[in-house]
Amino acid sequence: MKKTNPKPETRNTKRILVETRREFLKRSAQGMGTMALASLLNPATAWGMSAFGGNDPHAALRFAPKAKRIIYLYQAGGPSHLETFDYKPHLAKMSGEAMPASLTEGEQIAQLQGQELVCLGPQFSFKRWGKSGQEISEMFPGIGSIADEICIVRSMQTEQINHDPAHTFMNTGSIIQGRPSMGAWLSYGLGNENQNLPGFVVLTSEGGGQAQPIAARQWHSGFLPGHHQGVRFQSAGDPVLYVSPPAGVSNQNQRQVVDAVKALNGMQEDYLQDPELSTRISQYELAFRMQMSVPELVDFSDEPEYIKQLYGAEGADGTFASNCLLARRLAERGVRFIQLYHRGWDHHGNLKDGIKTVSNHVDQASAALIMDLKQRGLLEDTLVIWGGEFGRTPMGQGGKGDGRDHHIKAFSIWMAGGGIKPGISYGRTDDFGYDVAENPVHVHDLHATILRLMGIDHKKLSYRYQGRDFRLTDVHGNVLNELIV
Repeated sequence: MKKTNPKPETRNTKRILVETRREFLKRSAQGMGTMALASLLNPATAWGMSAFGGNDPHAALRFAPKAKRIIYLYQAGGPSHLETFDYKPHLAKMSGEAMPASLTEGEQIAQLQGQELVCLGPQFSFKRWGKSGQEISEMFPGIGSIADEICIVRSMQTEQINHDPAHTFMNTGSIIQGRPSMGAWLSYGLGNENQNLPGFVVLTSEGGGQAQPIAARQWHSGFLPGHHQGVRFQSAGDPVLYVSPPAGVSNQNQRQVVDAVKALNGMQEDYLQDPELSTRISQYELAFRMQMSVPELVDFSDEPEYIKQLYGAEGADGTFASNCLLARRLAERGVRFIQLYHRGWDHHGNLKDGIKTVSNHVDQASAALIMDLKQRGLLEDTLVIWGGEFGRTPMGQGGKGDGRDHHIKAFSIWMAGGGIKPGISYGRTDDFGYDVAENPVHVHDLHATILRLMGIDHKKLSYRYQGRDFRLTDVHGNVLNELIV
C-alpha cells in the first residue's frame, strides 16, 4: 500500500503543538528563574507563594502567627511519663502487684506479650513547682523551675510501638518512609529568614541510656523540593561536612569553582528543565555563604560566662547543653526549625539509674533555653517542644523488673512560648498511667496545633504528588485551641 504524506493542515497542527510545548517549557523555566530570584530577594514570600499558590505574598499566613520559629527538644527513646511529668500515687501503692487484666487484655504490648504483667511504681517522688503548682519529678528541678512557663500535655497518644516507625510517625505524620518531615513542611510553607544558613537544622547528642539510632529520613524533605531538607550539624570537626575550604584554597578560588559549577548546572537545567537542578544550584550558593556564617555561629567566645554556666555548656562540643545554646543562636539568626535529638531514653532495665543519668544531661539546659529565650524577648514568638516518640509501660520489664517497655496509649510532652498558654496542664491518664482518661491528644492533633501556631491552616498546606494532595496531617488532626493564648 502506497504511503501518503500527511495533509498540510496535519503537519501545521503538529508544528503548532511542538512550538506550543516548547513555549510552555520556556515560560516554565522563566517562571522558575523568577521564583529563584525572588527566593534570594525575599525567601519567605517566594516559598509562601509556591506552597499555597496565587499572587498573595502572605498567602501562607492563613492566620496571624503566634510563633516565627520552632525549637524541638526531641527526647529519642521514649521518656517514661511516670518518672517525669505524670505522677501516679495509685500505681505506687500497687507496685509489685499484678496489673489489672481488664486494662491490658488484647492490647498491643511491645516486648511484654505473653509475660506476667506486674506493676512498677514511680521510681521518684514528685513535687509541685511554681505558682501553677504543676507536678514534676524531683529528678527534673530545672524544668520544675520553669513550671510557670510551660504547658504539660499528659494525654499524648501515638500509633507505632517500635522506635523507628514511631520516630517516623512523630516527625512526618505517616508510617510510610519517604514522606516529608515536619521541618521540611514548615520550610516549604514559610521559607527561610536567613540566606546564609539552612532553614531547617538538626543537632544530635546522646547519654543516659541505650542510644537508639536516628535515621536521616527523620529530617528528610520527601517529595518536597530538596532544599527543604534538614541539615545535620556534626558534633565534632566541621559542623557541616566539607563546609571549610580545602587547604590552600582561597575564598576567591572557591567562588570561581562555585560559579563554574553553577554555569554547568545552568546549562543542564536549560536542557532538562529539572527543578532539582535549581535546588542544586541554590544549595551550592548556600554552602558557599555558610563558609563564612557557620564558623561564627559555633564560636561561643562572644557569649557571657554566666550564659555558658546557665546552660552548663563549655563550647560547641555536641552535648545537649551546647546544642541548646547553639539552638538559641540559630533562632536569633532566623532559622525556622531547629530540632535537637537526645538519644538516651530507652530504659528497658535499670530505669532508676538511667533516669538519674539522663536528667543530668538534659534538665539544666532545657530550662536554661526557656529562661534565655525569655530574657532576650524571643520566647514569645519561639515555640519550644520537649518530648519523645512514645511513653513507657506502668508494668515492669527485665530480669529484675526494674525497667519499662514501650507504650503508645499514653505519654507526656511539654511546650512553651510561641502562643502556648503557660503554667497549665492538659489531659489526664488513668490511675495507672496506662491509658488516657481525659482530653486525648493524637500526634496529628499536635501537628495541626503546631502549624496553627505558625499561622498555617493544616488543611491548606498541601503538595500534589503522584496525583494526590498530601499534607502533614493527612486527613486527620484537630487544633488544640484550649492550649493557645
